[in-house]
Amino acid sequence: MSERIEILISGYGGQGVVRIGQILGQAAVYQGLYTTMLISHGTETRGGYVRSQVVISDEFIDSPVVERPDYFCAFSAIAYQMFKGLCGPQGLILHNPDLVSPDPLLEAGHWAIRAESLAERELGNAVFANVVFLGALSSRLALLSAEHIAAAIRERLPERFHEKNLRAFALGQGLKVQVQP
Repeated sequence: MSERIEILISGYGGQGVVRIGQILGQAAVYQGLYTTMLISHGTETRGGYVRSQVVISDEFIDSPVVERPDYFCAFSAIAYQMFKGLCGPQGLILHNPDLVSPDPLLEAGHWAIRAESLAERELGNAVFANVVFLGALSSRLALLSAEHIAAAIRERLPERFHEKNLRAFALGQGLKVQVQP
């Protein structure tokens, strides 16, 4: 039986939305899986709207569009408001509760992750929050191995930041899942 995972990541430019999509796709390739990625963003270099749609499967992918995300990483309140309706009852929304207030009427599960404050406290810079989110997400992805994701981090991120990004990834992986309905 084939397995297909749809992942939506959205936020502002500069939060690492595209980079996380690239890392997931690279990890899938390393693992011999099929993957696609669509990116959409505003014209701003930083601060504008950005979205990555990643599909990973063990079979050929006929459409790269994320229609019903299994996982949605909402890096901002605006992103959450724009895409929360795509998530069905089986979906999981990862979000920062300091920025996003979950909709209690939504059937999808919510996982509150204070990635920015964790990255600031443990790594000295909130810029690593996206990789904390990636680590948390990876702990839920049975289709992708942590080793392949770590290899993709090394491939896609500047070498001078490998140590802190790998620590951020491990911090995210170590978070306990606390899904709120």
